[in-house]
Amino acid sequence: MKKFEKIVKQTFKKSERLSGKKNIEELFKNGSYFYLYPLKVVVLPSLHSNTHQVLFSVPKKSFKRAVDRNLLKRRMREAYRLHKHLLLTEPNVLSIAYIYTSKEVVNYQTIAHQIKESLNRLNSYVEKSVE
Repeated sequence: MKKFEKIVKQTFKKSERLSGKKNIEELFKNGSYFYLYPLKVVVLPSLHSNTHQVLFSVPKKSFKRAVDRNLLKRRMREAYRLHKHLLLTEPNVLSIAYIYTSKEVVNYQTIAHQIKESLNRLNSYVEKSVE
């Protein structure tokens, strides 16, 4: 690591979590979405916060056991936490939902790769919405 390189904190604070019934309903009602197997990503420019807010979901219909749902949510959160620096913070702030769509548990590397791809795609979304 270089001497003057900026160290970025790799945390996932409560303020970065999307919460509140109104905010979540607005995201799913008005947001646009795309698929990156095994994830569905729903995104909407946010007016309510000054940081990107993220929601992670694994349907109970696909995974009956809470242990499996929690494992997948942990993997998605960890991948986002490590790669969120790829997401541009200027000029727009986004509300994002990651929904796990596969019927099987996939490994962490697959999830991390798709989270990275989604963040790159979200950057182009932010740039388009500015123009």
